[in-house]
Amino acid sequence: MGLLLAVVVHSAAIQDRDGAKLLFFKTAALFPTISLVWADGGYAGQLVEWLSRWCGWTLEIVRKLENQVGFQLLPRRWVVERTFAWLGHSRRLSKDYEELVENSEAMIQIAMIRLMLQRLCRPAPPQKR
Repeated sequence: MGLLLAVVVHSAAIQDRDGAKLLFFKTAALFPTISLVWADGGYAGQLVEWLSRWCGWTLEIVRKLENQVGFQLLPRRWVVERTFAWLGHSRRLSKDYEELVENSEAMIQIAMIRLMLQRLCRPAPPQKR
């Protein structure tokens, strides 16, 4: 569904693969029933084995299709891109305004809470009789 389970914001000096480990440390304790994680090609390599060894999860890399030319919708990748688009609707997240990573994480959580509340409060469509 693209809803947020956990968020970790780190400095640009940290490689995304290493930042993913921080996220998995945080998430594994909260969601022990997770068994499969999708990621793009930037997370391939040692992270796949590390995640399997560390918490028994499978990290499946969503790769470009062979002979792909131009844009093509990739399976499961659209979920992440759509979630980033939802976050982009929040003015506070349009630029890097925050000095502390804790504030950035909180703003992302607030934006996703707002999205979930909008979905919950949406009036039900009229039922046909």
